[in-house]
Amino acid sequence: MIESLLVANRGEIARRVIRTAKRLGIRAIAVHSEADADLPFVTEADEAVCVGPANPAQSYRNVEAILAAAKSTGAQAVHPGYGFLSENAEFARTVEASGLVWVGPGADAITAMGDKINARNLMAAAGVPVAPGTTDPAADVEAAVAAATEIGYPVMVKAAAGGGGMGMGVATDEAALRAEYDKVRSFAERMFGDGSVLIERYFPRVRHVEVQILGLADGRVVALGERECSVQRRNQKLVEESPSPAVSPELRERILAAAVRAGEAVGYRNAGTVECLLDPATQEFFFLEMNTRLQVEHPVTEYVYGVDLVEEQLRVASGLAPTFDPDALAPRGHAIELRINAEDPKRFLPGPGVIRTWNEPTGEGVRVDSGYVAGNTVTPFYDSLMAKLIVSGSDRAEAIERARAAVAAFEIAGPKCNLPFHAELLENKDFLSGDYDTTIVGRMR
Repeated sequence: MIESLLVANRGEIARRVIRTAKRLGIRAIAVHSEADADLPFVTEADEAVCVGPANPAQSYRNVEAILAAAKSTGAQAVHPGYGFLSENAEFARTVEASGLVWVGPGADAITAMGDKINARNLMAAAGVPVAPGTTDPAADVEAAVAAATEIGYPVMVKAAAGGGGMGMGVATDEAALRAEYDKVRSFAERMFGDGSVLIERYFPRVRHVEVQILGLADGRVVALGERECSVQRRNQKLVEESPSPAVSPELRERILAAAVRAGEAVGYRNAGTVECLLDPATQEFFFLEMNTRLQVEHPVTEYVYGVDLVEEQLRVASGLAPTFDPDALAPRGHAIELRINAEDPKRFLPGPGVIRTWNEPTGEGVRVDSGYVAGNTVTPFYDSLMAKLIVSGSDRAEAIERARAAVAAFEIAGPKCNLPFHAELLENKDFLSGDYDTTIVGRMR
């Protein structure tokens, strides 16, 4: 096992990685911006280095400063968390070229799955179902119109280099497609430095289901069940649960097998997620993308499968066998994660501020992964996620009951907060029935 780990991230995920590292006796090193100097992850690390001002480009995306911090502290390995540099293949290569251990998939796998068109084509060749769409970038708007005519409206216009729900638009006719194409291309060039656009069939009523995979040190790829991620606003997740109430045992077998094939197709190592769209009416599923990192929602899988995914990541990176028997994976119970964001609960607009009150719920089956405590400031420089409230139970009904009690007991004052949204969702008849899709938040509003 590695002996020292630099966590190249911030907030709740940095705190969560540090917690596991310290439990395993690994020296945990934090990097932080000037704006984050007082956050818990900084004080809980064994050592901390300021890598720049608040602007992420000058701190959490500052490769030179992060590698200098690793060198000055004697770190053996780098864990990128999620976001920032976590899916940057060049960063992964640079880390390894510097003689450090990269706690994540190989740079070639990150590159292969980072371009959505290339990923689609790879998956199709591996026998993973993909939605009807383009096999090459739409070079201009006329090519996009021709592709959409062949695929059939409505279509999704997507940035090939995008991720995290960014760089997407829906077009129901040619006029809308022309407008969305220009919008998505411009956004992609500005945000990702790559204006490539793909056109794909859009399914108005689908579920978003993903599979947690783990590429082991011995070369095998295993699947640790699926997560339901259909509660979304602006294509970004708010609530996740495992197992999915929409997935039957027969479908589970098919979708997990496809996810393993997806990982095997790119020689995947470490933790990753294969995201799919599921048509609940036909039980057809289609590959959406692969996230080559640890997901925000990984705790629900940890509860259901009884594993610590960060520990498994560190073991794979160290060349060690997993703590579990890959041939005897079996889920138990049900888990739900609610993302607690500094945003208003109606329009979901960010609302940073000083935290005056922060009282976390406790109790059986309740876990809070938070990035803040009372007195901290939620700044406007980063994502609005403040904490993740994770609940588990013997079944879905018990998990929902515990979620209701935990939401009611969670006290936050200062920044805006979406706890009232979660309270409303936990009384929504569609959510309670388990028969919901990606339109649920829009219909609640």
